Amino acid sequence: MLPPGSTIGILGGGQLGRMLAAAAAQLGYRTHVYAPDRESVAAEVAATHTRAAWDDEQRLAAFAAACDVVTFEFENVPVDTVRFLSGHVAVRPGAKSLEVAQDRLAEKAFVAGLGGRTAPFAAVPDRAALDTALAAIGAPAILKTVRMGYDGKGQARIASPADADAAWQAIGARAAILEGFVAFAHEFSVILVRGLDGETRVWDSPLNVHEAGILRASTLPPPPIVLDQQAEARALLAQVADALDYVGVLAGEFFATDAGPLFNEMAPRVHNSGHWTIEGAVASQFENHVRAVAGLPLGSTAVPRLPVTMHNLIGADIGRVPDLLADGAAHVHHYGKTEVRPGRKLGHVTWVGLGVGPGVGPEAAPR
Repeated sequence: MLPPGSTIGILGGGQLGRMLAAAAAQLGYRTHVYAPDRESVAAEVAATHTRAAWDDEQRLAAFAAACDVVTFEFENVPVDTVRFLSGHVAVRPGAKSLEVAQDRLAEKAFVAGLGGRTAPFAAVPDRAALDTALAAIGAPAILKTVRMGYDGKGQARIASPADADAAWQAIGARAAILEGFVAFAHEFSVILVRGLDGETRVWDSPLNVHEAGILRASTLPPPPIVLDQQAEARALLAQVADALDYVGVLAGEFFATDAGPLFNEMAPRVHNSGHWTIEGAVASQFENHVRAVAGLPLGSTAVPRLPVTMHNLIGADIGRVPDLLADGAAHVHHYGKTEVRPGRKLGHVTWVGLGVGPGVGPEAAPR
């Protein structure tokens, strides 16, 4: 166990790192953020900040020497960076989780190898391979870059083979994966935490609603079909965590289908659909991630009070913060980002024990 006063390094300077740093401080730890970005909202609440490139080995070595353990707040940290740091300091979770999660083909094959169900998929290394994949999988389908891409970026829908050229250009004519469309009732996530000793705990699965590929809201309790399928989805994600010898919070996104839960993708980090745990669970995903990487006992994932609803504040939604603060039941989180643009996550708001409608604001409901 890391004693209080130890330093936890965080790779990445976004809002997830910001909330990890706050959770670490609550448990008596210092944090040191390493990120190349000019803006780092995580650094604003950390004890120390290094702004340097991911491949600057001299700065990385100095960062490692200043930390007692290192983690990361997003999955696009270069694997080579984590491998280099692992030669100097413990990094939790490790490079293997990034290797799998950063490559959509590797991710799908890895989960399928464990017996998980996925959408039909095929590799599309070049334009000619797209025609072959469409002939095998059919349309409609979705074309996704193998690497990078999140919140709907790096993706193009294909309604018919005639759309292939436009879709290929839309994703930048890069190596891709073609995934067949599947009929599903709802999207949901499984968020688990695995400790240094292999103990695993899981939070209740929220129903997730996306708009334009971006998570809009997560709510609990989910519909009955999700409740019926979350045990199977949990078991699969626990297999993934064990196979990776994972330490920390791991998120898996699933579709609830007539045939059972269908794996979509995973994130080797704390996850947007788990933000509700800050107010809605006994121990949040951020607290438990810190506990796990620091070797502490895991906290309870119980949800004392339902319903729980989390809405993202995206783009111009951030202008609603004054009104939301006037709502005594709303828990508002502003990420401190300075640039407001469409599609950018700038904050979130959570209600506990109060029904919430489709917009950003509570329904008239008894408290």
